[in-house]
Amino acid sequence: MAIVRVALDARSYDIMIEQGALDRAGDHLARYARKGRLVVVTDEHVARAQLPRLEASLRAAGIAVEPIILPAGEQTKSWRHLEQLLDALLALEIERGDHVVALGGGVIGDLVGFAASILKRGCHFVQVPTTLLAQVDSSVGGKTAINAAAGKNLIGSFHQPSFVLIDPITLDTLPARETRAGYAEVVKYGLIDDPDFFAWCETEGHRLLAGDPQARKYAIGKSVAAKAAIVADDERETSGRRALLNLGHTFGHALEADTGFSDTLLHGEAVAAGMALAFRYSARLRLCAQEDAERVTAHLKAVKLPYNLATAHVKADGAALVAHMLHDKKMAAGTLPFLLARGIGKTFLSKDVVLSDVAAFLDEERAAAG
Repeated sequence: MAIVRVALDARSYDIMIEQGALDRAGDHLARYARKGRLVVVTDEHVARAQLPRLEASLRAAGIAVEPIILPAGEQTKSWRHLEQLLDALLALEIERGDHVVALGGGVIGDLVGFAASILKRGCHFVQVPTTLLAQVDSSVGGKTAINAAAGKNLIGSFHQPSFVLIDPITLDTLPARETRAGYAEVVKYGLIDDPDFFAWCETEGHRLLAGDPQARKYAIGKSVAAKAAIVADDERETSGRRALLNLGHTFGHALEADTGFSDTLLHGEAVAAGMALAFRYSARLRLCAQEDAERVTAHLKAVKLPYNLATAHVKADGAALVAHMLHDKKMAAGTLPFLLARGIGKTFLSKDVVLSDVAAFLDEERAAAG
């Protein structure tokens, strides 16, 4: 077992990483079961693969389980499903002192967290992430949201969970593509400010992707510790440090928007391509060495993640992709900050990027990809 603390004064909480944690969930979650019950929100895929383990453990501990099962997929992060979830929670008479359990990937975690933040002006929730992406990134830090027609994650709030329970065994049932998509967020932590961790990814990342328990434990622990430190320093992205976690996301969200926020391009895949683009754009601006950009691209290519517009299945021109970026939630006074790099592990926030130059760069990328 490993425990990482997210230090946020009265809102502090623990992230527990334990092999087989779902089978001991009754012990770990008993303190959150007011009146001897827990409402568990999940999706159809996770309900089949993981809900029985969680239910068995909770019921063995004398905890009644009320499951709410939603459709799987990015489309569930919507007004329609938010309303459906809130109505279901109200029908179950959830009170402000209750905890709702989010069992699933980033979609379920974001949706449940946002619902908890607004239900009766705020109730509590627990994250039980079941995908690699959620375990290393989205379950930690309190960013909750749904998507809008204008873009991804534009409607949401900061609402910290009370506890995060991570069982790496849940990754055994994850499709290889989903695991690779989550791995992009692992790589991100090395590229932000930990070149040694990126070097570990280059030599050992294949073990994580193959399901090696020790590699999984190391990568998950390293990632959540990195994110916990950043969140504790800049919970609401006011100082700029938390913005570093968006490496690859400005480019990536534009790619997701162009592909309709669909299974054509998963979020982690978009982040992977976005990170490669961010490094190549940094090299174009002579901020970092071309060799660093090539190293990032080579690793993503080696693990079969998208690394350019073609492998991300994006055909739009630069102007169209920049138009998507104008809906980014980080826009301020008409300026869009970009995460760029001075090298591996040297990411920084730039506020003077010219969007017409970004469009020209993307057109060059499009031409180069054929």
